[in-house]
Amino acid sequence: MQLEQLGEFALIDLIKKDTINVGDSVVIGIGDDAAVLKPTPGSLQLVTTDMLVEKVHFDLLTSSAWQLGYKAIGVNLSDIAAMGGVPRHVVIAIALPKHLPVGFVVSLYDGMKEICREFGVNIVGGDTVSNPHGLVINVTVLGEIEPDKLQLRSGASVGELVVVTGTLGDSGCGLDLLMQGDWQQYDFAVPLVTRHLVPKPQVLQGPMLAALGSTSMNDISDGLASEVNELARASHVGMRIYSNLIPLSTQLQDAAPVLGKSALHYALYGGEDYQLVFTIAPEQFKVLAQVDIGAHLTVIGEVTDQSQGILLVAEDGCTSPLEAKGYNHFR
Repeated sequence: MQLEQLGEFALIDLIKKDTINVGDSVVIGIGDDAAVLKPTPGSLQLVTTDMLVEKVHFDLLTSSAWQLGYKAIGVNLSDIAAMGGVPRHVVIAIALPKHLPVGFVVSLYDGMKEICREFGVNIVGGDTVSNPHGLVINVTVLGEIEPDKLQLRSGASVGELVVVTGTLGDSGCGLDLLMQGDWQQYDFAVPLVTRHLVPKPQVLQGPMLAALGSTSMNDISDGLASEVNELARASHVGMRIYSNLIPLSTQLQDAAPVLGKSALHYALYGGEDYQLVFTIAPEQFKVLAQVDIGAHLTVIGEVTDQSQGILLVAEDGCTSPLEAKGYNHFR
């Protein structure tokens, strides 16, 4: 059955099942003109939104409906994590071609519901419309944070360390493998492609880092180089990032030469890793390093005076400006 046969309201009835995972903060969910929510007393509210457009952000030839649904929510949860917050509620607006099979849309929402269950997030509303030009998904996430834990890009200070979670560059490499088309022939490909199609945002780690002393934070959506530049400029500081310290997976190091690029290039400019980069005082990092936050932490640099600029330090000690050359929609 196609959507044009099912109709809008029957579709809403079909997808609104199993959307509330933590009900104590929801008075009214899907089904009225607006959701009615109960914020946690004393908390600040965080709001983020992100749009995924077919042929710009995803290709249905390389992504399943379930993977796309999971990722559409995940990229937004990552923004809440980067503020040190806890995601609570999701609103989804979606524009659908009439010819799409109903099963595709059900699978899309199954992916959304899976990641929401994983992190205790409720789907409380949205909008569904038809669109003859392709699939468009817009997700808005509401989150909460205690005022003294709020993470801004502008909190870094001279003398602090620059730290990242996980490994970097895998997603960008995974995208190149998908674009190449014959990625299944490579033993190293599956984890890289998976990192691109089903990214794992650091939802639990963001609030833990905020509670344990991080001073500024960004999620790595447009490549490490871009995110480091955003932190440094917002904080009016410089940074030195050491190329040999940037964590790279073995799969990325195997794949990069095959694709004619360096692993470091993917880490700096690949984007869509949805790891976190943050700053923290050296003495506080010693405390943090003793805590299991469920992610590997790597010190990759230091915060310097603004006059020194934002530099990439090569293994031989030579420096060069670290320019923000990650993904830009209008470049």
